[in-house]
Amino acid sequence: MPLDSPQMTLLDVLARRLETDPDGPYLDFEGIQVTARQIDEDADRLAHALADLGVVRGDRVATLLENRPEQVVSFFATMKLGAIHQPVNTAYRGEFLRHQLADSGVKVVIVQGDLASRVQLVAGAGTPELESVIVLGEPDEPITVKPQYDWASLLADSSSDPLPDPKLGPSDLACFVYTSGTTGPSKGCMLPHNYLVTLADQIARAFGRRPDDVVLTPLPLFHLSALAVGVIGTLIVGGRASIGHRFSVSRFWPEVKRTGATMISMLGSLANLIANAKDHPDQVGHTLRVCVAVPMPPDTDKAWRERFGCATLSGGYGLTEASFIAMQVPHEPSKPGSPGKPNSHEFDVKIFDDNDIEVPPGEVGEIVCRPKLPNVMFAGYFRRPQETLNVLRNLWMHTGDLGRIDEDGFLFFVDRKKDYMRRRGENISSFELEKTFLHHEAIRDVAVHSVLSEVGEDDVKVTAILRDGVALTEVDLCTWAVEHLPYFALPRYIEFRSDLPRTPSGKVQKYQLRDEGKTPTTWDREASGFTFARR
Repeated sequence: MPLDSPQMTLLDVLARRLETDPDGPYLDFEGIQVTARQIDEDADRLAHALADLGVVRGDRVATLLENRPEQVVSFFATMKLGAIHQPVNTAYRGEFLRHQLADSGVKVVIVQGDLASRVQLVAGAGTPELESVIVLGEPDEPITVKPQYDWASLLADSSSDPLPDPKLGPSDLACFVYTSGTTGPSKGCMLPHNYLVTLADQIARAFGRRPDDVVLTPLPLFHLSALAVGVIGTLIVGGRASIGHRFSVSRFWPEVKRTGATMISMLGSLANLIANAKDHPDQVGHTLRVCVAVPMPPDTDKAWRERFGCATLSGGYGLTEASFIAMQVPHEPSKPGSPGKPNSHEFDVKIFDDNDIEVPPGEVGEIVCRPKLPNVMFAGYFRRPQETLNVLRNLWMHTGDLGRIDEDGFLFFVDRKKDYMRRRGENISSFELEKTFLHHEAIRDVAVHSVLSEVGEDDVKVTAILRDGVALTEVDLCTWAVEHLPYFALPRYIEFRSDLPRTPSGKVQKYQLRDEGKTPTTWDREASGFTFARR
């Protein structure tokens, strides 16, 4: 169904589903099926309980929950009070978890029992605005530093009567979603109601999603993609969604068969695992018609189209602050390496130089965008006005990514701006160097980053993880690189490590590697006397 209005709240789309299909299948959690009415009634109960705990309009309620119906109930219960939902990555613990709870000033945390010990560890003086913890199931460790409440008891004792209308508007905040923090501490992106509705509508348009579709996703609901595709998009379009607990190659085709899935939404790396797996009996006569997996290598894309007979959507570009800026569309022409053409429906997208002047087609610059409609981007970083102004300078959202738009209007991502190096007059892309080094049979993972040189430009450093059981010296790798890289991109520094510093979502923290620079175990090409032909 098309949206009734260009500006809507999440409660609007929930109400529409309740009017048109309250008792039809809505969400399936690996066999646990819930309707929109069931979600709504439980959300009313939880909202009453949260109100009794002092939650009011504008307060933050965090969830530390894996994919389960209670995550969706918590989401809508928070909206019913005009409060703000903050889904937290279930991999977070220690300082990563404490930072998000403290930085956002969370008032209540809802945590599943086997993760309660993580909250207990951080929920003391370091989270001064946290007042209550609701535990779903038996806690692995009791919460003693803050008042603890049992989910089941709260709902059993709460009313299911509808709450007073919170009188929300499209610009009111619905969610805080934290950036991954690859360039410093993670920041809370303040997302309006209409942003999330628009994102779900964008994805549904790109998918070509229909009311009779069944969407299957193993992605976690603490990420925007699964929330937009599974929970919100299903309210907008109709039909149902199946949300997996976690991805499994062996259970993939049985789940497709059980659910009758017609669309799959997952990471490109997961699509690659399925493409390279052996045939499964349940694969025969499958119902999938579209596979959405970003990014998807060309060979994987081809396998899904030719082996499985699925249309593919294998490219897209966006960020938490503004998504989607570009996306491929199934059945429409695309170009290898491009996430698609800019989304001209919601955004103006340009490529700017360092002075915020637009560059000609084909030239590399920073990807910037601005909205054509209200409330389709983030509303800023919570409690960080200066950083908000920095990314919105000259009234354009600066993504921090370098890219280009070719003569045919296709966008190409080149590199993160802070990962883009300049060495003796030449621009060097860490993204491209990393792709090259990953072709070496001894390299399991790699990060290419800058180290400030004595002459004020960038020296290139390769920090690599070797595959188990292989022998490779720094000289061997540098010799190999001479044959595979432009001379100006040859790394000065090489260091082998057992692991790379990462965020809990798996992104390499290059700022940490840059800050560490040349460590005692770093090999220096210039100091070693290594020579090569500059050609």
